[in-house]
Amino acid sequence: MAFNFGTPSGTSGTAAATAAPAGGFGGFGTTSTTAGSAFSFSAPANTGTTGLFGGTQNKGFGFGTGFGTTAGTGTGLGTGLGTGLGFGGFNTQQQQQQQQQQSTLGGLFSQPTQAPTQSNQLINTASALSAPTLLGDERDAILAKWNQLQAFWGTGKGYFNNNIPPVEFTQENPFCRFKAVGYSCMPNNKDEDGLVVLVFNKKETDIRSQQQQLVESLHKVLGGNQTLAVNVEGIKTLPDDQTEVVIYVVERSPNGTSRRVPATTLYAHFEQASIKTQLQQLGVTLSMTRTELSPAQIKQLLQNPPAGVDPIIWEQAKVDNPDSEKLVPVPMVGFKELLRRLKVQDQMTKQHQTRLDIISEDISELQKNQTTSMAKIAQYKRKLMDLSHRTLQVLIKQEIQRKSGYAIQADEEQLRVQLDTIQSELNAPTQFKGRLNELMSQIRMQNHFGAVRSEERYYIDADLLREIKQHLKQQQEGLSHLISIIKDDLEDIKLVEHGLNETIHIRGGVFS
Repeated sequence: MAFNFGTPSGTSGTAAATAAPAGGFGGFGTTSTTAGSAFSFSAPANTGTTGLFGGTQNKGFGFGTGFGTTAGTGTGLGTGLGTGLGFGGFNTQQQQQQQQQQSTLGGLFSQPTQAPTQSNQLINTASALSAPTLLGDERDAILAKWNQLQAFWGTGKGYFNNNIPPVEFTQENPFCRFKAVGYSCMPNNKDEDGLVVLVFNKKETDIRSQQQQLVESLHKVLGGNQTLAVNVEGIKTLPDDQTEVVIYVVERSPNGTSRRVPATTLYAHFEQASIKTQLQQLGVTLSMTRTELSPAQIKQLLQNPPAGVDPIIWEQAKVDNPDSEKLVPVPMVGFKELLRRLKVQDQMTKQHQTRLDIISEDISELQKNQTTSMAKIAQYKRKLMDLSHRTLQVLIKQEIQRKSGYAIQADEEQLRVQLDTIQSELNAPTQFKGRLNELMSQIRMQNHFGAVRSEERYYIDADLLREIKQHLKQQQEGLSHLISIIKDDLEDIKLVEHGLNETIHIRGGVFS
């Protein structure tokens, strides 16, 4: 966005843009409609106030949460509504859309013939800023500078003639310096989606805790018709403790089919005086449709600069648009509008941060689950290996029993030779046994120098460590078996010695 702190070259015009509600992204003007009687769905009469772009509008059209919305009055809520609050048959939708398009294009962008009024206002403004004749002396020059200062600031009244009322300076006047152009996202929802935005002057927690009561209250506002069902599309927090609630209404026909009530039709019903009063009692401060703009409306919007905005700045804003397919330039007049957009940006940043925190927590939980799963997989692998070894042992014993009593066959003899060869290779000093001895010496050195160089650590691969343990276990078993053999041999030797001693004694007694 670019602030305009230079003297704009745009012509003056009527400034009828109203302040946008909190939570929106700029306002394109609002209108007032004369509502019909309670629960009457005839088309409300349009008073046709002048919007921000100088055109007579049925209703403002909105971008996101705060632009106002395109809401042509259309034909009310359909036909056949004598007793209840129905939204008409399914065969009236196309006719409603055609009438809505005609009323929108005919009223939203038509330029009223107010040339004399605008001309007089322009003359009065020029007189107040350049040549006031209030006092008739040199003080009029000081008054002109004071009027210029008020016009630049966008507030105050410019007195210039005793017989003519003073000029009211607002922030929308072409001489106000505190203006800028920003960008807002255009909605991509269609009128058939039936999305209507209701801004409540309540906190999000209160709305969510009373969501069911809110739906029932809105259903009562619609007349309590059993064929209508109110649904909440989404709830979002806005600045200043306000909450945006997006709703749509589903109408069910007697034959079992259903459809969404068009957004413009539902909005026109909400804008009736009696219905609007009921919504205000519920805490609704603003209602708008969320529908996309037609290419003709977008073209008309971009071609006509808003009131009080320099056409050069407006053209530059269109050139600097980062995404002309999704974004549209909107004027920001005054510090209040800038502060409102800043609050909305902060609110959206907090929502994004909250979402990122949730995603981060989900990722951490998934990582924990992954670690647990990997541990279980390793455990199952070990269990599978143990079961495989047990199965192999069972097969070996079964094969031994089956081959007991038979001579060793040629293939078995060949397999025995291969196993002996492998065993000899494992026990060779220069092969695996030598490496094992080297590893053992390194382990001893590590244990010896561990106290001196505790910061140095060596790690052995798990598979290699398992092989070392297996080899040491086999060596231990071999030593135990050898010790048992030696013990048996010693027992035999002792028995032989004892027998020899007895034989010698017997022979000595015989010869004596």
